Amino acid sequence: MFGISEIAIILIVVIVLLGAKRLPELARNAGKAARILKSEGRAMKADGAAVEPQATYQVKQPHPGDRPAADDPRDADSGRPRA
Repeated sequence: MFGISEIAIILIVVIVLLGAKRLPELARNAGKAARILKSEGRAMKADGAAVEPQATYQVKQPHPGDRPAADDPRDADSGRPRA
């Protein structure tokens, strides 16, 4: 994936952009976040909590002022099915 030279270039760019003084703080915060995430994952496994899949779509409700399309079987004025 990445070779040593690419990683070295990325690290040099990060040091130049952020400064050497902020790097230890960023590494410390990243380590804390990783530990918290890992412990929460272990806690979920220990509790036996099943992860429920989340919906990846949204149901769009029509707005009252919207008019149905011409091929819509509902009545254009009332929104009820045509007789």
